Amino acid sequence: MSKQAQVDYPVHELIQKRWSPRSFSEKPVEPETLKSLFEAARWAPSSYNEQPWCMIVASKDQPEDYERLLSCLGEFNQDWAKTAPVLILSIANLNYERNGNFNRHAYHDLGMAISQLTLQATSQDLFLHQMGGYDADKAREVFSIPEGFDSVAVLALGYLGDPEQLPEALREGELAPGSRKPFSEWVFAASGNWGTTSSLV
Repeated sequence: MSKQAQVDYPVHELIQKRWSPRSFSEKPVEPETLKSLFEAARWAPSSYNEQPWCMIVASKDQPEDYERLLSCLGEFNQDWAKTAPVLILSIANLNYERNGNFNRHAYHDLGMAISQLTLQATSQDLFLHQMGGYDADKAREVFSIPEGFDSVAVLALGYLGDPEQLPEALREGELAPGSRKPFSEWVFAASGNWGTTSSLV
């Protein structure tokens, strides 16, 4: 199944190819492939090169670990995410290691790492669906996440599956084209009042 973004201006083919499915194949993700994804994340830019991210990963090759992470998801997400061969919990380190001060860029930097991981995955015909629908308190308890670290999202990762395996309501969303806000709603001018669209776009 191909679901290319209908872009208004040219972008890299990986950006155009990336989307967030809920239907995943049972085909496992090889450990060497996973290492390439984490290598891509490792080289993301970050404030003071702190790399303030951690990721807890579980695959179906580790059934007990996989179930522990799956159990943290909300019921709705569990219903479809259980087909993904790999689950990843992303975590931000909220304090600089260099001085212990609060790092207000930690979430941004974690997002950069996940973005690079995502594009690397896309280049290898893998797909991710990121979820905020999980119990962060349960995840902290289950995985003994220490204070100063904040879990952010759970990622379902795998090869694309057949949309027909999804319930009808989810299937419609799976097949529908993606959409995005126009530039006028979020690319603002450096002069003038807040919300004034930049003349550059």
